[in-house]
Amino acid sequence: MINKNAKLILEDGSIYEAYSFGYEKSSAGEIVFNTSMTGYNESLTDPSYKGQILVFTYPLIGNYGIPPINSYKNNIKKFYESDKIHVSGLITSYYSDYEFHWNMEKTLSEFLKINQIVGISGIDTRSLTKKLRKKGTMLCKIIISDDLNYLNYLNYLNYLNYLNYLGEKKKKIYGNGKYKILLIDCGVKNNIIRCFLERNCTVIRVPWNYDFLNEDYDGLFISNGPGNPKEYKTTITNIRKVLKFNKPIFGICLGNQLLGLAAGFETQKLKYGHRSNNQPVILSGTNRCFITSQNHGYVIDSKKIPNGWQIFFKNLNDNTCEGLINYEKFFFSVQFHPEASSGPIETQFLFDVFLNFIKLKTKK
Repeated sequence: MINKNAKLILEDGSIYEAYSFGYEKSSAGEIVFNTSMTGYNESLTDPSYKGQILVFTYPLIGNYGIPPINSYKNNIKKFYESDKIHVSGLITSYYSDYEFHWNMEKTLSEFLKINQIVGISGIDTRSLTKKLRKKGTMLCKIIISDDLNYLNYLNYLNYLNYLNYLGEKKKKIYGNGKYKILLIDCGVKNNIIRCFLERNCTVIRVPWNYDFLNEDYDGLFISNGPGNPKEYKTTITNIRKVLKFNKPIFGICLGNQLLGLAAGFETQKLKYGHRSNNQPVILSGTNRCFITSQNHGYVIDSKKIPNGWQIFFKNLNDNTCEGLINYEKFFFSVQFHPEASSGPIETQFLFDVFLNFIKLKTKK
């Protein structure tokens, strides 16, 4: 049974009383929101949320429990985006005490407790989200019981080194397909690997700081991940070197920012980021609009565009850059998530575009 023994304290001094339904510990981080109606198991295990307190705006969370945790396909967890929870805490309006689903293995509460992640409910999350959109990015802390002196959250992100937590530490290979994809793992979501495996690919997954210049591959993929893109100095240096090669490159989310920095673009931090499953983007030069899933706080600054590059997509809400493309070199990237698990998948054709670029280059 949940107990009303928690407080959410925002950087601006706002205090919310709440019920605790997760692991009984205090936590801190940057507070962000997610508009998904389903897919909390995917969101919780998305590496891009590392160090963040996640708010679900949908009022009914936990009603279908958690699917099997140790179910694998192609050496990847079947129902999750990574092998563990990455958020520092979870905030919901209402936590369902009545869970039922044919594929349920545990309750959400049990899942949080196993992973030692705090979860609180009883907060008007839509009102909280409106505050975040008005005030912009804020830090927060969740206090369990009366531990009011817990962690100076204002300094929290200063010592959180995202790069220590990212992905695989060694090279790992998935599948045995015709096309070799070298995947730079900055915190990759599992569904990205699944999308490549479904398209007759072999995925060679290497750490963010891996020296991959002598690897044998047909196309380079740069993954999503958390934090400020400018912190990935080794990755940017390596990407800058391979821009001279004649092999296709595809980046998603953080990968879009890293490719942009390597190409000579700049990045900037958004006021509150794009955090939803319904962000409209338009394909440049057309009236074709796509609804996309997004989770990022930084974007490409498109005021100055290096020679050979073009803006691929734009956000229809704020007109920010949503992708880059170099047609001559077959390099491109998007700020949104075409693999989108869970979320809209109408841009998943971009994986096929990447494979078509590879086929043109390799003539396989």
